[in-house]
Amino acid sequence: MTYSLWIITTGVLVGITCGMTGALLVLRKMSMLADAISHTVLLGIVGAFLVTHSLNGVPMLIGAAIVGILTALMVQLLDSSGVQSDAAIGVVFTSLFALGVVLISFIGDSVHLDVEHALMGEIAFVPWDTWTWNGINLGPTAVWLLGFVFILNLSIILLFYKEFKISTFDPQLAISIGVPVVAIHYVLMSMVSFSTVASFDSVGAILVVAMLIVPGATSYLLTDSFGGMIALSALIGALSSLLGYTFALFVDVSISGAMATATGVLFTLAFFLSPKHGMLAKWYRRKQQQKKQLRAS
Repeated sequence: MTYSLWIITTGVLVGITCGMTGALLVLRKMSMLADAISHTVLLGIVGAFLVTHSLNGVPMLIGAAIVGILTALMVQLLDSSGVQSDAAIGVVFTSLFALGVVLISFIGDSVHLDVEHALMGEIAFVPWDTWTWNGINLGPTAVWLLGFVFILNLSIILLFYKEFKISTFDPQLAISIGVPVVAIHYVLMSMVSFSTVASFDSVGAILVVAMLIVPGATSYLLTDSFGGMIALSALIGALSSLLGYTFALFVDVSISGAMATATGVLFTLAFFLSPKHGMLAKWYRRKQQQKKQLRAS
């Protein structure tokens, strides 16, 4: 029972942490940058290990934040130089991720870190990697790291809520009233990097990308409130983890894969059934409008 509880707790924390951060990315039309950062942070993790010879959480977070900001800087530089934004993301994404893969070869067998591990992760092993302090087993390291990043991201969002809101919807107005738009942008990139590296070891890059993008896109269809979208995205991320784990338990499939699939299922439901933006609601309103036009004629 405890084993399953730790896995569920890890999945829920990934869903909440990535979900609320991803909502900001979706609103800023930066979803694919999350895909890039979730892969390029591998370079930061490997770099941190080569410097410290440890996979301790703090050096990894620092390395990931540096590479995450570097990714955003390079994409912005290429974009401002005339390269199309999607092409800029593709160039930076593949280059930095490939460099991380190359550097892994220098590590060899000295540490449990490889490309498959980075992409897929294995959330089922989370309960076995525990944090011990003064001989006391305090639980899985991943849960503590994710909990810390969740509190950090939530604190940043609450502290700079107004700045995030105005710079998201009207960056020109934000600049005119003195909001540090560029600084807020890179704070968000750091949040994405922290969320990614905290989730990386246990669930891999694929589930991280799903949790950063799909819950935010789903909540976008369900609410027009800025704060409501952030909260709902976190809730959808947590619900996806619970549904995915339940499905994986009964069918005996990859837990991370099932959680990622659950995000897609919830998005599909919202896409068709959303009261305001769903396909069925739009079809109904279109039919009603056609009836009114027929009556008027």
